[in-house]
Amino acid sequence: MDGIKFSAFTDKSIRSLVKNQYTSNVKSGSTRTEIKQWVELFFGVKVIAINSHRFPGKARRMGPIMGQTMHYKRMIITLQPGYSIPPLIKKSPSKRT
Repeated sequence: MDGIKFSAFTDKSIRSLVKNQYTSNVKSGSTRTEIKQWVELFFGVKVIAINSHRFPGKARRMGPIMGQTMHYKRMIITLQPGYSIPPLIKKSPSKRT
């Protein structure tokens, strides 16, 4: 499943790591149960709760359709005590000199 786009690292999300909460942005069509099942299977952890919210969209001024668009929503995943998700760090290719 490719529902999770990326992890969100903000001041608030870093502070919530102490409470065993992880924040990530997911596709707007993803449901809580899909994300819960995917996280439990992929990372081998137990999820207690998932909170989600959508961001206010950015206004579009171009084109015939005026409105707001947002292509993702943020999920806050709370794990049981004793479980953790390792950081997903993508290594950049090293420069050759």
